[in-house]
Amino acid sequence: MTIPDTHHKSCARLCVLLALLLFSLSPASIRANETADSTSNNFVVAPYLQLGDRPSLTDPESLTLLWQTIDSKDNWSVQVKDDGARRWKSQAAPKVQSVELPGNGPRCFFTGQLTGLAPGKPFDYRLLRNDAPVFEAHAQARKAASQPYRFVVVGDCGTNSAPQRQVANQIYSAKPDFVMVPGDIVYNNGRLSEYMHRYFPIYNSEQATPDKGAPLIRSTVFVAAAGNHDIDVMGRVVARDLDLFPDGLGYFYLWSQPLNGPPLVSGQANTPKLIGLESHQSRFLKLAGPRYPRMANFSFDYGNAHIVVLDANQYMDWLDPKLRTWLEDDLASANNAKWRFVCFHQPGFNSDLGHFIEQRMRLLSDIFERQKVDVVFNGHTHNYQRSYPLHFVPAKRERAKPGEQINAVPGTWTLDRAFDGVTNTHPDGVLYIVSGAGGAGLTGTYQAGNQSTWQEFTFKFIAPPHSFTTCDVNDKTLIVRQLSADGDELDRFTITK
Repeated sequence: MTIPDTHHKSCARLCVLLALLLFSLSPASIRANETADSTSNNFVVAPYLQLGDRPSLTDPESLTLLWQTIDSKDNWSVQVKDDGARRWKSQAAPKVQSVELPGNGPRCFFTGQLTGLAPGKPFDYRLLRNDAPVFEAHAQARKAASQPYRFVVVGDCGTNSAPQRQVANQIYSAKPDFVMVPGDIVYNNGRLSEYMHRYFPIYNSEQATPDKGAPLIRSTVFVAAAGNHDIDVMGRVVARDLDLFPDGLGYFYLWSQPLNGPPLVSGQANTPKLIGLESHQSRFLKLAGPRYPRMANFSFDYGNAHIVVLDANQYMDWLDPKLRTWLEDDLASANNAKWRFVCFHQPGFNSDLGHFIEQRMRLLSDIFERQKVDVVFNGHTHNYQRSYPLHFVPAKRERAKPGEQINAVPGTWTLDRAFDGVTNTHPDGVLYIVSGAGGAGLTGTYQAGNQSTWQEFTFKFIAPPHSFTTCDVNDKTLIVRQLSADGDELDRFTITK
C-alpha cells in the first residue's frame, strides 16, 4: 500500500508540534514560583512605556503607555505633569481592545499617549480609574541630540531565572535612558502567557531587589529586536501557528515601536504565512494592527545616534534588493547622527560553537561599512563577546532559492588589532558585540577560558557570569562597559570620533 506524500507531511508536522508543545511544558520551563505580578486596581499588566511609532526626535517629545486590565467597564484616563510641577495635564483618552486569548482569559489592551514632553526632562504620569488616581510613575522623555545619554543592551533574558532578576536589578541601578533587547525577549515561544510569567513580573516588579527584579519598564523605554524564540521558534514555521499558540507572536501586540521598516506582507517574501483557524488569525491581526509584520524591522533616533533594529531570523533574505535598498537608504539618511548602531538577534560574527555556523547576517557587512556603522549589537549566544574592529568581504554567492537557508558565509576579514579602546580609541572597522547573557542558561562557558576555540576576529569572550552592556554617549565619545549580575566590571572600552 502506498501512503500519499501528504500523509507523511502531516505526520511530520504533527511530530514537530508535539515536540514543541512538550518543550514548552517541560518542568524546566514551567516552575512553581512563576506567578504573574498582577497589581491591584484591576491591572493584569501594570503600565509600561514604549517608544511608539515615533522614529524621529521631536520637540516636544511623546511616548506611548500600555497596560492591561480584566475588563473595560471602568473609565480610564491619563495625566502628565512636569517634574516638580503641581498641575496635572490631561491626555487624550486611551484606546482599548477587548480580547480573549485562550489560556489567558479575557482582558483589555489599553494604549495611551504621553505628549508635550520636554526632550530629556523628567516628568510624572498617572492613571485614573473612574476619576480616582490608581497608578503613578516617574519617567524621562527621549534625549535630544545635544544631550548625553546612557543605554543598556541585554538579550536572551526572559526565563524568570534568578540571574535574570539580578541583572534586571543591576540595570535599574545603572539608571539607563533606554534599554535595547537584541532578541529572545521571552522563552520559549514568544507567547503572552510567557510574558506574564517571565517578563512583566521581573521588569515591572514593585520592588528593586536582586531576588525580584525592578520597576524598570514603567519608567524606562525598552526597545527590542525579535529573536527566534520570539517569532520564529527555532526556525520552524509553527511559530506562526495560531492554533498551536493562540497567544503567540506577542511581540506584535505587546510592543509599540516605529513602523518605518520595509513593507512586508504575511505569506509573501520574508514573512512566513500565518497558520490556524480564521477566527484565530483575525483575532491576532486585529490586536496587532499595522505592527504585523512590519514592526520587525525599524529605525529610530535617540540623542545623537541613529539606531536600526533588524529581523535576522532564517526566513529573512538579506540579499533581497528591496530589503538592502531600504537598509542602505535608512542609514544614509542619518546624515546628522554622530553615532550609528545596529541591533539584531543572530550574530554574523561570534565564536560560540553552538551558533557559529549561523553567519547569514554577514551579508550586510558591506552596507554597515559603507554607511559607517559604529557598533552592531547581537544576542542569540548566551554570553558576552567583543570582536576586533573589522572589515569583511563575503565570497560572491547567489540568492537563496525558495525554502533554502543560508548558514555559512565564507569570506575574508581585515582586523584592526591596534585598537585597544584605551590608548587607541579610533577603530578602523565595525565592532560586533554579543550581549546575550541576560538571564537564560549560559553557553560557551568552556570556551571562555580556551582562546584556541575562538575565531580570529574575537577579542573577548566572557561566560560566566550573566551580564549586560552599558553604553555612555557624550558627543563624540562612547564608553562601553560589560557589567555582571553582581555589578562587577568585566570589560570596558572607549571609542572617540
